[in-house]
Amino acid sequence: MISCPVLPVNDIRGIDSRTYAKNERYLRCKLASLYRVIDLYGWNYGTCYNHISIRVNNSADQFLIKPIGLAFHEVTGSSLVKIDSNGSIIDPGSTTFGINALSFSLYSFVYQHRPDINCIIHVQTPAVTAVSAMKCGLLSLSQEALICGQASTHLIQIDLTTNHLSMDENIQQSTAKVLILPNYGILACGTTVEEAWHITFHLILACESQLRAVSMGINNLNLSSDASAKQVTDTVNRGGGGVNTSDTKWAVGELEWSTLMIVLDRAVCLSIQRIVYY
Repeated sequence: MISCPVLPVNDIRGIDSRTYAKNERYLRCKLASLYRVIDLYGWNYGTCYNHISIRVNNSADQFLIKPIGLAFHEVTGSSLVKIDSNGSIIDPGSTTFGINALSFSLYSFVYQHRPDINCIIHVQTPAVTAVSAMKCGLLSLSQEALICGQASTHLIQIDLTTNHLSMDENIQQSTAKVLILPNYGILACGTTVEEAWHITFHLILACESQLRAVSMGINNLNLSSDASAKQVTDTVNRGGGGVNTSDTKWAVGELEWSTLMIVLDRAVCLSIQRIVYY
């Protein structure tokens, strides 16, 4: 009879905690929590290859990302790797694994050309990948699609000399935080981890709804009006789900994220209590 081991998200303690500034320790734990939440929802397609990354302290040249080889549920604050915009490792974290430098070169391109983006989640669930392959893009079919806000499509380019990925230059003019990569999934971006998660959650639901609806033919679908889209956007930008009546002011996704942290704590407690019998 053995208990199931659970790795704590916050494993930066004691002397090790002095290695990182307070804000970086906070970001490390938050990003590790995001990996755990994605795993909890079963959206960790690609097992150890898909990525979520975050800009460190609004730095133009420091980022945190998961080391290649760790599953989403294994990510902890200390295991995250700190890298620069070229993918060079600044701090390897607590593992001996490297990173997927080719994939990060794409996200680095976005970070460099969109200083308003501090967190990127590359979503590649089957429904999202299917929508990314549609010429029509993400349709304004559902409330979830409207919550995601504006979406823009960008072709991926590869430099065979440097083996780096990039996008078309239109990324500089875009203000969208939903970046569609044709046939390669969608990037859900945010100024904060909370906003990126908020967009990811609704993006996945929107894509699943769209896949079911398009079977009837696009010409038979009722799309939301621009006025409706603006109303939803204005409501979402108020935070708190747009329906918060308390004195507490929430940024986009913060209220939902705080609830998720309770769910994550509960899931960890259940895992610790679970007993395996042989």
